Amino acid sequence: MKVVYLYRSLAVWGGIERILVDKMNYLACHYGYDVYLITSDQGNHPVLFGLSNQVHFIDLNIRLHTRFRYNIFRRQWEYLRLSRLYHKRLNEQIERIKPDLLVCTTIQMIRPLLNIKGDIPHVVESHINFTHPDTFWQRVLLRWNNLWVGKADALVTLTEGDAENWRRVCENVHVIPNIVKLNPQSRCSTLKEKHVIFVGRFTKQKGIGDLFDIWKLTYKKFPDWHLDLYGDGELWDYYKQEADRLNINIELHQPTKEIFEAYCNSSIFVLTSLYEPFGLVIPEAMSCGLPVISYDSPYGPASILKDGEDGFLIPMHDRQAFADRLCQLMGDEELRKKMGGRAIASSQRFSADKIMPMWKELFEQLTFSKKS
Repeated sequence: MKVVYLYRSLAVWGGIERILVDKMNYLACHYGYDVYLITSDQGNHPVLFGLSNQVHFIDLNIRLHTRFRYNIFRRQWEYLRLSRLYHKRLNEQIERIKPDLLVCTTIQMIRPLLNIKGDIPHVVESHINFTHPDTFWQRVLLRWNNLWVGKADALVTLTEGDAENWRRVCENVHVIPNIVKLNPQSRCSTLKEKHVIFVGRFTKQKGIGDLFDIWKLTYKKFPDWHLDLYGDGELWDYYKQEADRLNINIELHQPTKEIFEAYCNSSIFVLTSLYEPFGLVIPEAMSCGLPVISYDSPYGPASILKDGEDGFLIPMHDRQAFADRLCQLMGDEELRKKMGGRAIASSQRFSADKIMPMWKELFEQLTFSKKS
């Protein structure tokens, strides 16, 4: 089977990017699919994840982000010009490759693809919630893009809760969780280190302000524990200054390829996202034996964690309840070990060998139905 994936670029350390690479590698190396990745904005940036040489990589060199160099009027003109160029170059590649299946990994790419795909089956991956509390204009744009989602042959969401919402705009919705790169190391956490870890981008979505407030409450009782945050993002500098000002054992770290080493040197994982379509970092941390405390945000954490067994789910913005559970785990090593053992077993649900057959079944179902 010849499958084409469409994406912006593989130039940032992001969960979606890593999952995309892992899926394409698996399809090419395990199932023998002829896999193509077509990006629009890679440019001269290196691919930050290990893309197999069995995956054909094509960059259209559109670089839509360059429009922001100009004032608002020129910016709109550049957007239209670059969009037309993207449409032209993408059409040329699709005509050349003649794929059996097309996969959009961002909703924004659906509309230009619909104009050129012909009768090729078309799958859309949703890596955002149907509704999420961002800005007014982002919500307007999302509603506009949703008009085109309904034209896809299949829409894949990460959780059943989100799928119920997406069924308002698309008839053929499937639930396939993310594949997760599980702990590759020969060891797990001993759960003796007095370190709590957070991993994610420093954006409004991740609720890092709440996490700092929670840590203020826990630090009063456990001043010998440390909070380590790994990631990047537009708010990194702001929170670095705030951590230095507070001086309560909060340390910020840049993204690292050795994140599993960081997990294994910690004893508890925390997440305070305002919304989380899946929460890739949760099963990652669980696979290292860490109990997890997370806000019960829509919709990912509750689809992964079993409250009271391998972690705790906390009502949104209940900082005191979050701090109480965190203190409970900090003060009880046996409870950490009990939950951590269950977390390791639970995380195996998201291995590639468990998830990728679901993709194979969907792809073959779509291509068979078109041929018949």
